[in-house]
Amino acid sequence: MNPPQRKKRQPKLKKVNVSIREQWKKILREVDKDEIPIGLLLSINVNLIDGTQVNIDVKELIKEGNDPDQLKKTLDKKFHEMDDIINDIDFYINIDEIAKTVQPITDEILKHL
Repeated sequence: MNPPQRKKRQPKLKKVNVSIREQWKKILREVDKDEIPIGLLLSINVNLIDGTQVNIDVKELIKEGNDPDQLKKTLDKKFHEMDDIINDIDFYINIDEIAKTVQPITDEILKHL
């Protein structure tokens, strides 16, 4: 006589709660970013060949009343002038602002599918 077989328990499924912020972080890691609207930047770090780092607090400059379009033109011009001494440039994106701007559009598009 065989002992009664126990039913194997199915593992409980766990709901993973991923915040909108984390979703946007993941999306932004996977997207090519050739052009970033200046209003979506927190800051820019310019790394020079000699090891010097220059931090530009874009969010603060805009908050102080600088026109974003003019700021972009000024930075583009300065970066072009300094091209031969710039090693690389790091752009820090305001993920919360991207989510706030893009999420409603995404939700509107997807609700009709």
